[in-house]
Amino acid sequence: MKVGITEVAVRAQVSEATVSRVINRRQGVSRKTREAVEQAMADLGYERQTQGHLVAVITELVSNPFFADVCERIESTLAPHGLKTILCPCFPGGVQELDFLTSLADRGVAAVVFLSASNTIEGADPQAYELLRSRRIPFVGVNGQFEGGDEAPVFSTDDLLAAELAVDHLYRLGHRRIGMASGPVGNRPADRRVSGFVSSLARRGVEDPEQWVVRQSYTVEGGQSAAISLLGRGATAVVAASDYMALGAIRGARRQGYDVPGDVSVVGYDGAMIMDFVDPPLTTVRQPADRLASEVARSVIALVGNRDVPVGELLFDPELVIRASTAPPKQE
Repeated sequence: MKVGITEVAVRAQVSEATVSRVINRRQGVSRKTREAVEQAMADLGYERQTQGHLVAVITELVSNPFFADVCERIESTLAPHGLKTILCPCFPGGVQELDFLTSLADRGVAAVVFLSASNTIEGADPQAYELLRSRRIPFVGVNGQFEGGDEAPVFSTDDLLAAELAVDHLYRLGHRRIGMASGPVGNRPADRRVSGFVSSLARRGVEDPEQWVVRQSYTVEGGQSAAISLLGRGATAVVAASDYMALGAIRGARRQGYDVPGDVSVVGYDGAMIMDFVDPPLTTVRQPADRLASEVARSVIALVGNRDVPVGELLFDPELVIRASTAPPKQE
């Protein structure tokens, strides 16, 4: 016999209205009562109905083709399970993110996905996670673990390997003065990529590899500024922290009178398909958008159904995609 809220209410010794508030994660239920209802649902094998439930995707980077692709893949995977995706573009860790989550929690959001949002920022305000924990709203992260513990599933690209792939490719071409146009300090993926880059150079005997790192914003302008600085230090190749930064690096090199890839090679990161159509087509380290989105959706579906999932961070291997923005350095 299918278990309904009536059976759960009897088991937990509460009203059906209280069970409904717990199921929809609304306010007005004490922690003790909420735990009693959750236990009753678990004991009876009650499965939450997912039809019409909302899953919020929090991200700053919706204008980035890679993240737009991930969002679309998550949405298309969740839809057949009755889960509707709502996109919440906001600055990571800012007041706007907390405002979004407070409003969504009050409306009974089923789950939240942090897509390179506050989960990527070291020392981010934990209020958002505390709110979700207090309401028993499950959440999942992409490309960054959460402050205050690892009780949630997180799916990330292996940034150390990503840096190694880029450096190895350029080194095999003959480059020895390789610079990195990185994201800002305190951004977890950027910090890990810098760590991988510095380690890759050190393994190849480069002295003081930190001198070849320039930190900037994840923008075309940030990439341009970083590239100009690296070229001034004699770099013959630039590893960028995003495809957009790589486009900025190409623009910066050209404005300094350099040809890409004749004088300077550039490697991007993310792997949006549109980078096959820029000039020159961009060599990049591709994040596995399909696998990341699939695992995120699978976890959300399980969590909304009140089923356990593995927690902690799971790393996915990136892939080097060689196009026309890299070439052997000019002979001096």
